[in-house]
Amino acid sequence: MTAGFQAVLLNSVTMLNDCTCWMEFDFAMDAQPGQFVMAWLPDIGEKPFSIASMDPFSLLVVDVGPFSHAMLQLRVGDPLWIRGPLGTGFVLEGKSILLVGGGYGSAPLLPLAALAKSSGISVHVCLGARSAPGILLSDEFEQLGCEVSLATEDGSRGSEGLVTGIVEEAVDYSAFDMLYACGPTGMLSGLAGICKIHRLNYQLSWEAHMRCGMGLCGSCEVSQALDPALPSGWLACYDGPVFRKQIE
Repeated sequence: MTAGFQAVLLNSVTMLNDCTCWMEFDFAMDAQPGQFVMAWLPDIGEKPFSIASMDPFSLLVVDVGPFSHAMLQLRVGDPLWIRGPLGTGFVLEGKSILLVGGGYGSAPLLPLAALAKSSGISVHVCLGARSAPGILLSDEFEQLGCEVSLATEDGSRGSEGLVTGIVEEAVDYSAFDMLYACGPTGMLSGLAGICKIHRLNYQLSWEAHMRCGMGLCGSCEVSQALDPALPSGWLACYDGPVFRKQIE
């Protein structure tokens, strides 16, 4: 079962809220922001994770199912088996960009922001969640020198409402060359509509149920109902997870 996988050892675990942790491993990965890995544990199975940092290799893990729960039981020095990097990542374009993260969708945007800032690109980050504990990595984005705007549905942190609301405000008052986003499918669908109205190029990282990670099983097909610009039969693991759209 470990064919194609390599073992990496857990270096540290940092809890970000009561069910989310940052896991750092003794490994450096050559990858693009937005790519992912398949992680495997004996007798548990495998699951895809966005790469939250390449050097050191790190993952943002939310306790939402049997696999992620098992990962949170790992201790420093324990192994995790990974396969990757996989998929198509983000491509940096322009001099001023807007990053939008919903919940743990902020994870693959952090290395993108770091790369952009090191390249002299202006970065505005909009983060959203249901409530304050779900806002993840906002301090890390600020430490990189990004402008950060926040929204929570219950108003417990930042503006009250959906993250799409503060995105609309941002694109109304500033000119961006590209929007990058990762988060729930409903959020991404809304952002695709906003970008179409404002004629803003976008790169969206789609969430889908991935089983094989290689485009064989078809379980991660993303419906055109979510974004009509998507080609028919588009698979998040093989064609994506990042879909790039240049507005004509």
